[in-house]
Amino acid sequence: AMEERQVSVDGHTHSLPENFFVIATQNPSEQLGAFPLPESQLDRFLLGISLGHPDPATERELLEKGDRRVEANQLAATATPRQLRQWIKDASDVHVSDTVYDYLLALILESRKQHQGLSSRAGLNLVKACKAIAFVQGRDHVLPDDVYDVFPALAGHRLTGKVSSGEEAAMRILNQVPSP
Repeated sequence: AMEERQVSVDGHTHSLPENFFVIATQNPSEQLGAFPLPESQLDRFLLGISLGHPDPATERELLEKGDRRVEANQLAATATPRQLRQWIKDASDVHVSDTVYDYLLALILESRKQHQGLSSRAGLNLVKACKAIAFVQGRDHVLPDDVYDVFPALAGHRLTGKVSSGEEAAMRILNQVPSP
């Protein structure tokens, strides 16, 4: 579903909506019954983000009020599909300078020296994520700081398959490649 934008059920192929995307959770690999995903599957996820635990006040509220997933299903949409398509187009139009492209390439190449390395797909997604960050922050151009902010979440799960040590590897790469 993530790359092909379609699913097959009982021999019938169904196209997914244009604005379809996947959000998934992954249990820590040390938990019983959890197995690491193959690199080819990990590479299809844009970002790997560790959420950790809620702060004590939020957890106390959770204990008191119980599971609130039903309320999440009742939230009103904050954007129409048309607005979302426009935002995606506007984000894709964000400018990336030659200097930033050179920086992105240097990070990708450095990742390949130290680890299995980032794929071309990861590089393309890194550009998209940096453009999205710039767009959300109201800019029409990507800054090296956008790359620095996005790189650990984008590269971490691709470098080792474990969020914490992968993010550490991503930070080492960021620290070894000079930022423009």
